[in-house]
Amino acid sequence: MSEPSIEAVHLSRRFGSFLAVDDVSFSVARGEIFGYLGANGAGKSTTIRMLCGLLAPTAGQARVAGFDVKTAPESVKASIGYMSQKFSLYLDLPVRANIEFFGGAYGLSGPDFAARADEVLRLCDLEHERDAITGSLPGGIRQRLALGCAILHRPAVLFLDEPTAGVDPVARRHFWRFIRALAREGTTIFVTTHYLDEAEYCGRIGLMVDGRLVALDTPGALKKRYVPDRVLAVRGRNLAEAAASLRGRPGIIAVEPFGAGLHLQVAAAEWNADSVAHALTSAGAQAVEVEAGDPTLEDVFLAVVAQPREARAP
Repeated sequence: MSEPSIEAVHLSRRFGSFLAVDDVSFSVARGEIFGYLGANGAGKSTTIRMLCGLLAPTAGQARVAGFDVKTAPESVKASIGYMSQKFSLYLDLPVRANIEFFGGAYGLSGPDFAARADEVLRLCDLEHERDAITGSLPGGIRQRLALGCAILHRPAVLFLDEPTAGVDPVARRHFWRFIRALAREGTTIFVTTHYLDEAEYCGRIGLMVDGRLVALDTPGALKKRYVPDRVLAVRGRNLAEAAASLRGRPGIIAVEPFGAGLHLQVAAAEWNADSVAHALTSAGAQAVEVEAGDPTLEDVFLAVVAQPREARAP
């Protein structure tokens, strides 16, 4: 069995009295797309900074691309690509100039680099934008450029920290198509995102809460474990007020806002679409429509966060 591309063992990071990452352990295989999810402040970016060799762990160990993050941080940095959640390119430079700048930072030069720069422009669908000033481009195109700069040196591992924040849905879809293509070619992808629909593209997902890794599995397995009951999707008017009448009733496990409607997690033996619609209508909701829904990763996240701290375990 080949060595994992990323391996963290009891990894922790403390800032003074604040424990930002608390005893985290996991591994990521070569070519895997690994999602790392959690609310702001959960410890995701701190974990990435340690794995990238930018921040020394307080305790524990980690290896990335075969290198120890404590003893060989420069080797780690040379083996990875990193795209931060904040756009880090030069807005006043043309697209091609940004690529040339970052290629130089990676020590790339000469005819081989020129060919690689053209290849990246083609891969990221930026050939027609090569002379455009970066700051004049839409957010989705800028993100493709940032990704292109991160893969110039063909890294073994690619870290993406909120890569599609603020990008429109169509651009996000194109972005993920490229990510999946990189993984098929053997690049290991470690990605954080607030878009839980995007996390469905990941082979496995780690869920962080208050610095702890509290769940780790495939999207399907997480749904089966944390949302085992019937899920009902509800649409209608005046739902928020009517929903309050359901909370706490026997067989009602969770009532959560979901877009303009609701997601209900209910015991199948006690509730169905008709009984929920009747209860909500009786409580003042109007034009109520209820249908069976598939559990989502948002349902998983809400179920995990609702657990007592001592009950959370991967």
